[in-house]
Amino acid sequence: MTSEPMNQTTNHILMIRPVDFKFNEQTAGNNKFQVASTESNVQTQALKEFDGFVALLRKNGVDVTVVDDTLQPETPDSIFPNNWVSFHEDGSIYLYPMFSENRRLERRKEILEGLKDKFEVNHISDLSFYEMQHAFLEGTGSMVLDRTNKIAYACLSVRTDEEVFDNFCMLTGYEAVAFQAVDDTNFPIYHTNVMMCIGDRFAVICLDSIPDPEERLNVTISLKGSGKEIIEISLEQMNKFAGNMLQVSNAEHESLLVMSEQAYLSLNADQIAALEQYSRIIYAPLYTIEKNGGGSARCMLAEIHLPGKD
Repeated sequence: MTSEPMNQTTNHILMIRPVDFKFNEQTAGNNKFQVASTESNVQTQALKEFDGFVALLRKNGVDVTVVDDTLQPETPDSIFPNNWVSFHEDGSIYLYPMFSENRRLERRKEILEGLKDKFEVNHISDLSFYEMQHAFLEGTGSMVLDRTNKIAYACLSVRTDEEVFDNFCMLTGYEAVAFQAVDDTNFPIYHTNVMMCIGDRFAVICLDSIPDPEERLNVTISLKGSGKEIIEISLEQMNKFAGNMLQVSNAEHESLLVMSEQAYLSLNADQIAALEQYSRIIYAPLYTIEKNGGGSARCMLAEIHLPGKD
């Protein structure tokens, strides 16, 4: 008996509405996408961008569960929930070890309890004990999951430890594909989801960020072998968050590709045409969040693949 194939996309998204969003000093050392802002109204601007993004998703038929963040404890990066939690079709939830101490406070059990009204939760696996060993794996930031083919891709960094990654793959039955990736200054890329995105039948990836030819070939073979069309982006486009996209489905089962305005504007006509074969593109202005947080549209979306309650 073969199990049903997993869906790559879902119509259910969890988002955390920020109350004190700002540049996080604790994450800036290894996230080169972050830029300290001189603006005084960062939270106000970020909230405007967040609310506009939620409205865009809902207008396009995506089911968004919004949870308000709390002022205490102080969690400047709570807007990026996909780093501390992931939700799976078998009803399991995984909690992840986080590099920054103030990001560990984002793991709120009451958020998970709240989801139980609407979704089936069978099991919670908490990997956060790895923090005691200074080993980290920041959810679907550290890993990009091909859920249909059960392949997990990870560029290793301070925030993505190979042992923790291998353990996740062992627990979930995913095949692990690990590699090194660097930016245009040869600095390690902190999260895999800024350099690649996997859709149901395509993959957006900055292959130029993988310096080792053998590793680059290995990733390419894995993607093509699982039936994905590879749509390449440049290092410059990656720096504008063109790798930080997420394919979702809406209530009408239409495929949507979600990204920021900055990411969309960085794409050329051929790339847009290639992507539009698979999904309708929607995008929102997220400039304040991208600049101060060093993350973009995909980082803000925690996909809920849990079975729904009838």
